Amino acid sequence: MATIAGKTVSQNGLGLMRMTSPGAAMPDDEAFAVLKAALSAGVNVWNGADFYGTPDHNSLHLLARYFAKFPEDAEKVVVCIKSGIIDMKTLTLDGSPRTVRRLVADANRVLSGHKKIDIFGIARVDPKVPIEDTVGALAELVAAGEIGGIQLSEVGSATIRRAAAVAKIDVVEEEASLWTPEIFDNGVAETCGELGIPIMAHTPLGAGMLTGRLKTLDDLPPGHYPRVFPRFQPGNFDKNLALVAELEKLAQAKGVSPSQLALSWLKLQSRRPGVALVIPVAGARSAERVRENAVTVDLSEEDFLAIAGILKSVPVHGTRYPAAGMALVEY
Repeated sequence: MATIAGKTVSQNGLGLMRMTSPGAAMPDDEAFAVLKAALSAGVNVWNGADFYGTPDHNSLHLLARYFAKFPEDAEKVVVCIKSGIIDMKTLTLDGSPRTVRRLVADANRVLSGHKKIDIFGIARVDPKVPIEDTVGALAELVAAGEIGGIQLSEVGSATIRRAAAVAKIDVVEEEASLWTPEIFDNGVAETCGELGIPIMAHTPLGAGMLTGRLKTLDDLPPGHYPRVFPRFQPGNFDKNLALVAELEKLAQAKGVSPSQLALSWLKLQSRRPGVALVIPVAGARSAERVRENAVTVDLSEEDFLAIAGILKSVPVHGTRYPAAGMALVEY
């Protein structure tokens, strides 16, 4: 069995972002039901951030209230927290050792002892701070018992190697999905496999696109952050629906949901020689959706070839982020 920060984990993760999204935050009773359902389904890698929401209501506040009510669940999950975005409007980062120490202290203050942060990291590499300095500060916090392990986010192979030369890297978080498969060709997955670092795949359902439930731009939920992303702009959106339609046909032929097909494709990448363990962290706002996403579908070699053919013949239109966001990622 795979472990992260000394805890056994499954290949099923839960993204917490939409639970505390401004304007669409879930009431505690509804969010707690989803978290309970996740545990029951073996979904025990939870991915949050101190910028998923507002300074007064984000992933940390939600988790603090949940574990205060259900303290018996605290050691059943691996909680991964991102930080370091000082200003969301300008995407200003700070990965300096001084700020890293402050951010961890702030996060632990919010959690109030109800849960230890299993994994902590900066959401992007701060271009002003050598990754060695950021990771060195995180390693000191691990040694001090303030956090359990270190996470890198949106990094390339060279950065992973530089960071791993300084300290043990417990998780690498990357966007990966059927419409963002780059890590399986750019060396990231192989580097993580070589170094024994699990990959936490965020946005594994393409921000909802790969579920098959978005047919027009009007289907996007209110406040859905990808509205401003190139892939969801008029023109690109319609073209990207063609990819989803082809994947839906394959899912229907197998008797599974498009989400199950997409998530299973990610999880089963770990079967490839040299590829690290891949754990998709899919968001969910209902217990039913958590249970659906936790089902792993066995895909044959013919299925993989069919999917590869679809990805080659129906290219994705638009970059992952707007220009300002793309400037802060390494692939």
